[in-house]
Amino acid sequence: MNFLTRLKILPRWIIATLDSFILLQCALFGYLVRFNFELSLIEQNDAFAGSFTFMVGGLLVMQNTRSYEGIVRHTGFRDGSNIFKTVIINFVLFLFLNFFHGNFLNDRFLLPTSVLIIASLSAMFMLIFYRLLVKELFVYLKNGITEQELKNGIIFGAGEAGIIAQEAIKRDSKSLFNTVAFLDDDPKKEGKNIDGKRIFRGLTDLERLVKQHNITELIIAVRDLSMQRKNEIIDECLRLKVSVSIVPPVDQWINGGLTAGAIREIKIEDLLSREQIKLDNPRIQEDLMGQVVLVTGAAGSIGSELCRQISHYDPKLLILLDIAESALYDVEQEFKEKWPACPIKIILGDVRNKKKMKEVFRSFKPQVVFHAAAYKHVPMMENYPEEAVHANVMGTKILADLSVLTQVDKFVFVSTDKAVNPTNVMGASKRTAEMYVQALNEYLERNHKKYHTKFITTRFGNVLGSNGSVIPLFKKQILHGGPITVTHPDITRYFMTIPEACQLVLEAGVMGEGGEIYVFDMGEPVKILDLAQKMIQLSGKKVDQDIKIVFSGLREGEKLYEELLNDFETVKITHHPKIKIAQVAPVAYHKIDGQIEFFLELIGKNSENDLVGHLKVIVPEFISNSSRFEVLDRLN
Repeated sequence: MNFLTRLKILPRWIIATLDSFILLQCALFGYLVRFNFELSLIEQNDAFAGSFTFMVGGLLVMQNTRSYEGIVRHTGFRDGSNIFKTVIINFVLFLFLNFFHGNFLNDRFLLPTSVLIIASLSAMFMLIFYRLLVKELFVYLKNGITEQELKNGIIFGAGEAGIIAQEAIKRDSKSLFNTVAFLDDDPKKEGKNIDGKRIFRGLTDLERLVKQHNITELIIAVRDLSMQRKNEIIDECLRLKVSVSIVPPVDQWINGGLTAGAIREIKIEDLLSREQIKLDNPRIQEDLMGQVVLVTGAAGSIGSELCRQISHYDPKLLILLDIAESALYDVEQEFKEKWPACPIKIILGDVRNKKKMKEVFRSFKPQVVFHAAAYKHVPMMENYPEEAVHANVMGTKILADLSVLTQVDKFVFVSTDKAVNPTNVMGASKRTAEMYVQALNEYLERNHKKYHTKFITTRFGNVLGSNGSVIPLFKKQILHGGPITVTHPDITRYFMTIPEACQLVLEAGVMGEGGEIYVFDMGEPVKILDLAQKMIQLSGKKVDQDIKIVFSGLREGEKLYEELLNDFETVKITHHPKIKIAQVAPVAYHKIDGQIEFFLELIGKNSENDLVGHLKVIVPEFISNSSRFEVLDRLN
């Protein structure tokens, strides 16, 4: 018994020997049936010689079809078809030999036709049957030995993905998942069975099954499950204290086949992601192919993903510019390893350094610029407003002006929802930058109608897993046993994935004709308190028992909810339902240009109140919240 459990794969010689033995026995069985079990007739017809010949013929055919090479405990349809092919070829071979032997060498067939038919049919059945028997034996031995350790579970999804997941679990000798039942929303499948396991309708019976069978695990195995339904399943599992796993998308395992190890635990990102925004715009390829593309902030979460996606569109040169030395080095190594064919230029530089940026633009002459470099941390910029203005406002102006001077085709500015009705310095600085590039575009359209750089702004909210995001912070706090710090019980935020955000930036860049502020549909806002509670539950802990949640109060400049449009903006729809254009009248270029130049004088004075006060002049809707700069609003 111990030998069998250690023997994970039967050697080929054992399978070939078993197959040969079965072929021999099936031929003898054919003689017995054909001659009504009369031994004298069987001996007269040379049953042993004929059966041996049938076996040898089968072995020769197996050398060609390699039917003995399949791993028995993983027997599937392909193995069955291989055995079918072996038996049929052997059958045809003996028909030919019988004809040749009976007509030219002897008046008797090597194997009577009736015996050949019976032997072939029984061989096909027995060769497949014993493989399936061995396969089930391995499953039985695995379950029998690990019975005390097995975790009873349910697979949600009785379609193709669910069946494949069940097969993957059965094949994996290390898996401790014991499937008790299947759940499916399709009423036609209710009451039927898969692999001997009953299918139940939806979530109706989940609570009863959990109590009855001590269910501790549930695997979601549905290919096109809506986000709403996925959240309903997970919420119910969290309520019943059942761990949830998910079968990854088909494109992540289809080539290598699904394995039990590929079935992963649910992450909080799975709950926050909305229905995937799908983009397939051939114009992105047209716009970027053969172009010199500059990405600033290329080592950041958004900038680096932009670079990854741009690399698929065959740019002539991709310039990665950032001030973060270590992070930029990491991105460089990633490109050398994964996309060695993509021509890249790594530049360590600061967008605030006008001399260095001038060298970059004159040396490489970029045709498309994606400006993602910025200071984005709200409380940090509230403490250092001069840095926010210098990087987010002056840095953007330097790059925008150089783009005009060097005749860049398109300049795509990555902004934020915090620029809408800003309550903090960071948001106000990004709104000022938005105003400048929009005003510059409007000025160029009026005065340089033939050709000018097109300036496009994209505006979206928080991205999952980005630097400074709340999710990595919560994960770290849970890892250390808590507490999780939430600023306010009612605070909400929009979320989207980094790849999705970058796809939308590229799409907007292609759509843009200049001067637009593109707003992305971020779905429904997420309550951060709910987010924290679900993260605790998904980690297998209990809220307030294992991990406490404490409210730390709103940070400087923070507001309870984000907005994608301010009070004076309306939207215009585009060809894509998830992308809209914020319609806001641009300010006069000379006015905003002079106001931004005045920052240089204020930065020299080193007076943060004057600096922030000037920001409030430029952006009248900038009203500070939970900040020391609230006094400036009271003075106005």
